[in-house]
Amino acid sequence: MTPAIELCHVTKRYGRFTAVDRLALEVRPGEMFAFLGPNGAGKTTTIKMIAGLLRPDEGTVRVCGHPMDHDGRQARMMLSYVPDEPFLYEKLTAREFLEFVARMYRLPPQTARSRIDRLVARLDMGSFLDQLTEGFSHGMKQRTVLAAALLHEPAVLVIDEPMVGLDPRTVRTVKELLTGITREGRTVFMSTHTLEVAEAVADRIGIIRRGRLAAAGTLAQLRSLAAANESLEDIFLRLTADEQDEAVETLPA
Repeated sequence: MTPAIELCHVTKRYGRFTAVDRLALEVRPGEMFAFLGPNGAGKTTTIKMIAGLLRPDEGTVRVCGHPMDHDGRQARMMLSYVPDEPFLYEKLTAREFLEFVARMYRLPPQTARSRIDRLVARLDMGSFLDQLTEGFSHGMKQRTVLAAALLHEPAVLVIDEPMVGLDPRTVRTVKELLTGITREGRTVFMSTHTLEVAEAVADRIGIIRRGRLAAAGTLAQLRSLAAANESLEDIFLRLTADEQDEAVETLPA
């Protein structure tokens, strides 16, 4: 089976600083993968390379088998990216923004209307759908960009800090929505600092430290590295502690 996301010994440097160091990782179709790490560990750089916003200095990024190189159009067609800071055109309403995105993806008008209506209902956007986005809260912006990212039904959704700024009811809705995507055979690659969310919804978890993969596996596999009753928080803090050695530990699939 072709991986949904494949990082082949990817390295990214900023001058003398190595942000991502020979990172090798595969994410399967239909998988919810949570990507964890402390600030400065290389999470955002990795996400931007997957999304095609940065090019690695070494190694290869593939999305659904297509290389995300200097001409990664096929890879980009398979993917949607939701950053941690949502960007919207402030003089458009949420409806106008979604219609604009649908035209960008060349969706037939009837298909666009049907998908917009379904996502608006699913994300409870009806109360602000026809308001200008310039007055939106972070949570309203997050729901709008998530709906836009899902309009063309991408095979891979890359999402950075999806629960920040959302109220508890919307957090539950987004969890259910992301889980539903994976049940359809599509892939979610989620970067988050909210360990409880990763523990609750992720099929597998990867922990990055100083640009390298400290561990990757199911929660049970991660627990096999230490005490079986350790929480994800315990595992995360131990694997990212300053005194931890730099050896990369890859767990069986």
